[in-house]
Amino acid sequence: MDNFTWDKSRQARTGVAEAVFCQGKHCKDLQAIIEFNISNESSVLLTRLEQEQWLALPLELCEKLDYDSHSKTAIFNCKTTSPLQQGICIVTAGTSDLSVGLEAQRTLVFNGFDAPLYPDLGVAGLWRLMEKIDELRQYKMIIAVAGMEGALFSVLAGLVAAPIIAVPTSIGYGVASGGRSALDSALSSCAPGLLTVNIDNGFGAAAAAIKTMRQFS
Repeated sequence: MDNFTWDKSRQARTGVAEAVFCQGKHCKDLQAIIEFNISNESSVLLTRLEQEQWLALPLELCEKLDYDSHSKTAIFNCKTTSPLQQGICIVTAGTSDLSVGLEAQRTLVFNGFDAPLYPDLGVAGLWRLMEKIDELRQYKMIIAVAGMEGALFSVLAGLVAAPIIAVPTSIGYGVASGGRSALDSALSSCAPGLLTVNIDNGFGAAAAAIKTMRQFS
């Protein structure tokens, strides 16, 4: 008996396809989930797939998956239509925040949304953000990804008309270790139009953006 129950109707019901959260799952269970989707010719997104878990899968399964070690995501049989829907972008404060930004980007593409990523625009070098601000103002929704003190969230929300989804990351040290300072900064921001998801939750930010955008498409 399998240790999972697949939610076949989640995309039709919620607008976001079911994804497999791999953290804590045994490799045999992951193998069973992947084989189930292959046999049903369905699409699947796997998140938080560590390289050790990936390497433990049979080679014939690995060859069928598009695995990205930076974002720790894998995709099977992506059925997005072309062209991808526009309107969302992702901004990261630092290069260290890229893994979370890439998780959001891969989730968006899997669900049919283009998602340009603007890396390393943190406010410690404010000129970097200001050089891109006119481009960023063209988007209908922006996912902002930042660790440390999370200053990017408030600054960006005060410069653009689009809603900002703040993703605090666990990048930081000392009092910023684990992402709590960035989370507190996002939650206590006085900038209007700022929404916040949990620490390192690139997938959750993407899902919120997808649901919001689809209300108006």
